[in-house]
Order: sequence, then structure tokens, then C-alpha cells
Amino acid sequence: MKKICVVTATRAEYGLLANLMKLIHQDNTYQLQIIVTGMHLSSEFGETYKQIEMDGFHIDEKVEMLLSSDTVVGVVKSTGLATIGFADALQRLNPDLIIILGDRYEMLAVAQTALIMQIPIAHIHGGECTFGAYDDAIRHSITKMATWHFTSTASHRNRVIQLGEHPSRVWDVGAIGIENILHVRLIEKKDLYTQLGLDFDKPMFLITHHPETNGDPQVIHEVLKALEKYLEVQLVFTKSNADNGGRYINEQIEQFIAYKSNAYLFDSLGQMRYLSAVKYAEVVIGNSSSALIEVPYLQTPSVNIGNRQAGRERPNSVFDAKANAGEIEVAINNALQYTERFEWIFGDGYTSTAILEILKSIEEFKVRKEFYDL
Repeated sequence: MKKICVVTATRAEYGLLANLMKLIHQDNTYQLQIIVTGMHLSSEFGETYKQIEMDGFHIDEKVEMLLSSDTVVGVVKSTGLATIGFADALQRLNPDLIIILGDRYEMLAVAQTALIMQIPIAHIHGGECTFGAYDDAIRHSITKMATWHFTSTASHRNRVIQLGEHPSRVWDVGAIGIENILHVRLIEKKDLYTQLGLDFDKPMFLITHHPETNGDPQVIHEVLKALEKYLEVQLVFTKSNADNGGRYINEQIEQFIAYKSNAYLFDSLGQMRYLSAVKYAEVVIGNSSSALIEVPYLQTPSVNIGNRQAGRERPNSVFDAKANAGEIEVAINNALQYTERFEWIFGDGYTSTAILEILKSIEEFKVRKEFYDL
């Protein structure tokens, strides 16, 4: 049996990969290996590796890497620790293929380790652009270290080819998170509100704001200033991630909710509660990629703040706002009045099945490749 190793570092990433992991595990052609790292192992971020185990998966390796710091130096040192940890873990597991999703610095550590150890990489969600974060450069770097590529749109596929990857190794399979929306039964509103301690009769905004790693975490003050005016709305925050500036953002949110009876902060909602909360929210606010990709499939408008997602494709139900309270408030009010048809531009929700079928068609997993000139 060929050994396929899936690496996950965050709650959001695992939520996207879970169905693909399940399909690989159920297929008698492959042996699934799982490495967890990053925020999954941190009590500060909810120790979300426990959710992976609760879902019935066996975790083969845990790679500790996070320092108690949200500075750029802390992130760089965490990346170094991750590289050391992945070298040992991959030597023990010796997988035939590694699957990496996205663009985070944890995945950069995985990719460079696998490249040097000559372990082939399949990369999901390459070819996208997010100019407001150094993730943009990391994503393209992983593309050059990977051999096979699964993109979310045709234009993203073209961009991966533009980076010198042969068209025969690049497939447009849609966004992997869409299948979680179209093929799972979400929690009923009353049950969800009971779990979260919310008032069933009051409207709710769902807010997830991450650092702009090429920007200033002080932006969160403008976000909170805009939200202060919505006194009759329940404000449900999920914590920022472990990028540089993330802890600062979480601290500011914690101070905000301490004086607000209508505001709540959760370390992690988990996949089912998050998607259910999206469905019942009046609007999703912040700068997470899910607001542009998955949220429209649940018929909920979203407000995208600042430059973190600049350059990424988006449907017409996403309202962009610069990072100041006035523009954010205008965008929220416009989103609340949105009545047009929701565009679905990231596929039909069968991405994991398509990826598995393509992997099974590959006779030999290999690292070697040549630059493809247009």
C-alpha cells in the first residue's frame, strides 16, 4: 500500500481536508498518515487536534513548533523548529506522497523538508493571489516544490502553469471546502444557538479577523469601532490564527467583549458549528478566505476588510472595505441589504473525489520534474 501523508496545522485547514482524509483512509490502495502541528497542539488555540481524534482519525506524528510569541522573529523561529520536527517525523513515516493545502508558513516548512528528503508533494489551492500577506509568496514557493497541483478555478490553474508547471500535472478541481457545505447536514439553528449561549430571537454577525502579515495588526481597532454601533446584534468572534500579530488581535477582542454583553469569543467553533453559524449569520465579517470562497455557498453575504485577500477571486456577495471604521460600517450595511443571486465560482462540491481519482491515475509518485516554458 502506498503511504499518503496529510499535514494539518490549523482548525480551518483540517476542516477543508477532513473529507479527503476520510476517502484516503477508506481506500484500500493507500495507507493514510496524519501529521498535526502548529495551532492544533496549542491550548491557547483550543488544542484542536482532539477534534481530529474525535472524528476517528489516528494521528501518526505531532510536531511541536509554536513559540509563545506573535512577532515576526517568533514566526521565523517557529518555522525553523517545524523544519527540524518534520525532518524527524518524515524520516520515521517515510511516506510515498505528502498532501499540502494552502500557503501558511507551517506548510512552507513541510514543503522544503519534503523537497530535500525527495518526498513527492501534491499541493491544493495553488495559483491564488493574496497580496496583503506573505502567504502569497509562500503559496507560489510551495508550487515550485510540488509535483502535482489541484487548483480551485481555471484561472488559478493557468497561473500555476505560468509558474512553469506542466499542464498535465495541474488540475482544476474546485475549492475543497465547498463539499463540506453541499454534502453535510448542518446543525439546526435552535440547537446551535443553545450550544453557543446565544439568544435565538436576536440577529448574529460572525467575525473572524486574522493579521495582515504584510500590514499592521492595529487594524483590529477599526473593526471593533465599526461593530460597536450594532448594539442589538450578537457579535460572535472566532480567534485569530498564530501569524505574527495574531495574539495582539485576540487580546483586543478579549478586551472588547469584556465590556459588551452582546459579544462572544470562541477559540474554535469546529467545522460543523462554524458552517452552521455562517448559515444563520446576517453577515460574515473579517478577512478570512472562507468569507470569499465557502460563505457564498451558504447564501450569506460577507464583508472583506483590508488587503489580506487582495487579488483573490470573489463573487458579488462579498463587499470589500478599507481598514477604517466608516467604510466597514458602510460595507456591513450594504451586505445586509444584499438580495441578488449568490454566485458559485469555486466548483460543484466533489473536489476530494476528483483528487483521489486523479491520484489513483498516477502510476508513480516522483519528485523530478522540468520547468515548463509557455
